Amino acid sequence: MITFKHVYKTYPGNITALRDINLEIKPEEFVIIVGPSGAGKSTLLKLINREEKATKGKVIVAGKDVGLLKNAQLPFLRRKIGFVFQDFKLLPKRTIFENIAFALEVSGAPDEKIQKTVPFVIKLVGLAGTEDKFPQELSGGEKQRVVIARALVHQPKILIADEPTGNLDMQTAWGIIGLLVKINKFGTTVIMATHNKEIVDRLRKRVIVIEKGQIVADQKLGRYRI
Repeated sequence: MITFKHVYKTYPGNITALRDINLEIKPEEFVIIVGPSGAGKSTLLKLINREEKATKGKVIVAGKDVGLLKNAQLPFLRRKIGFVFQDFKLLPKRTIFENIAFALEVSGAPDEKIQKTVPFVIKLVGLAGTEDKFPQELSGGEKQRVVIARALVHQPKILIADEPTGNLDMQTAWGIIGLLVKINKFGTTVIMATHNKEIVDRLRKRVIVIEKGQIVADQKLGRYRI
């Protein structure tokens, strides 16, 4: 599903965020990325959907070298990848239904598909009854569920979650993690970056540790270690 081959990422000022990353993630895996702040976790995730481009090496997603894709091809790649942000990025003047529908509208989806898909994903993430509310009327956990619903509207093969529980209390966080596990069981590959030791230790999923831009550990049933 995802392969990194000798990937480097260097930012202006000769700042190296990633160095010689070699990694393979198989379909339907649930992978947790851990590491201290500034280790390169977010950069690694951004390379998958070509939000960032590798300075050197290859990033292959679903059989395609994303570094070779033209800008016009990127929307097709990103429809295969759902991205869950820590800071939500919801539109404050649109209802929950409209926020989720927006992801379909910008891709030119017909109204019939929007009216069918949006209620389905709202129910899937446990938000039935919130369709006409606005983001400011929801709790942090509910907002994160909206973000996940929005990420699912294209039925992505890959779901990337960058610190999805970072601003949530533990009870709410576990609700979000349970939802990600449920989505993974439906066959979606889930890649999550987190600092939450308790979640990592209890999930016992594959854990990849990044320090100073390099992979220093990759455990099949891992625990949090930095």
